[in-house]
Amino acid sequence: MERLDGQVAIITGGAQGIGLGIATVLRSEGANVVIADVDEQAASRAASALCDTGEHALAVRADVTADTDLHHVAAATLRRWERIDILAANAGIYPHIPLSELTVADWNRVMAINVTGAVLAIQACTPAMSERGYGRIVLTSSITGSVVGQPGYTHYGASKAAMLGLMRSAALELAPAGITVNAVLPGNVRTPGFIGLGAEHERRMLAAIPAHRFGEPEDVGWAVRFLASREAAYITGQTLIIDGGQVLPESTL
Repeated sequence: MERLDGQVAIITGGAQGIGLGIATVLRSEGANVVIADVDEQAASRAASALCDTGEHALAVRADVTADTDLHHVAAATLRRWERIDILAANAGIYPHIPLSELTVADWNRVMAINVTGAVLAIQACTPAMSERGYGRIVLTSSITGSVVGQPGYTHYGASKAAMLGLMRSAALELAPAGITVNAVLPGNVRTPGFIGLGAEHERRMLAAIPAHRFGEPEDVGWAVRFLASREAAYITGQTLIIDGGQVLPESTL
């Protein structure tokens, strides 16, 4: 595929985990990257690690539930590079909460970050994309909620399924402007949050993966890189599962 030299990518939740994996791959392929994250110090560390001179990486603090923050991210990006080519709307949380203990506040927080955050990021970035008649938007959904379920993640699964409804309608609206909207659906990826779920959780999840390994953040990053490419111009409103085959078996292997 054609390299991403000169293109500009915004990655929300890009300071660690899957977001950092996406940013790492896009930077390695030549893109200038904007790390937008609520943790400003972590975002700065990530940007410095990706480009120690600061020439090709920018850190911007952003709470994705605040439209003013995301418009600030877009404005800072345009001041620096005068274009936005790629948006990886990746910011998300996944607190484990049994359904019987789930509060309205818990539900609203997950929906605000995972779903509303993606909507606001799209709204902030698409004017610049539309002006140039080109854009690639990739949402980070999940196999949980979209394909499978898991106890304790009712709110999370609902949010990730909702992102796919968002994706399809946004893809229709934005296609005339030359903007594609797709989603990646990771399975179990080795991130700080995943490792924090404990050894027993890891054991159970690993037993369900035919590839016999957990995903790495860069595995998701390469899927995003494909959907963000010029060559993927005829793909929109679609999903790509990255799970080592986890959703394939009819029964436990």
